[in-house]
Amino acid sequence: MNRISFRQLIITILIFVIFISFCDAQPVGTGPVGRTKRGFFSRIFVKKQNTGVKKPKSASQVKKEKEKKDKIKREANAKSSSETQKRTHKLQTPEVQARMKQNQKDIIEREKARKKKTSESTRKARQKYKK
Repeated sequence: MNRISFRQLIITILIFVIFISFCDAQPVGTGPVGRTKRGFFSRIFVKKQNTGVKKPKSASQVKKEKEKKDKIKREANAKSSSETQKRTHKLQTPEVQARMKQNQKDIIEREKARKKKTSESTRKARQKYKK
């Protein structure tokens, strides 16, 4: 009895090892599609298909929903910040309100000047390396 079960165990392990070696003998991504047309040493190969990992549909739906929620959140934050700015502006005296408006105008002008300067410098560099 002991001997029969030992033989069965050895035979089972042997068969298992043989099947694993057959499975490992075939490289990944090759098969009828990836083999050569003229033989083993041929230089003409069939083009392999692009096998990328595809995400499940539910993952893309969750991603879209998250983006939608983020967009709503950003809009709400922008709205609340503008309301807070208006409220703060109303609480100030007329002199301070005028100064705040002027500061906003100055900031806009500085940003325009900065953008203009960077665009001019990049234009000069582009012309320098243009052939």
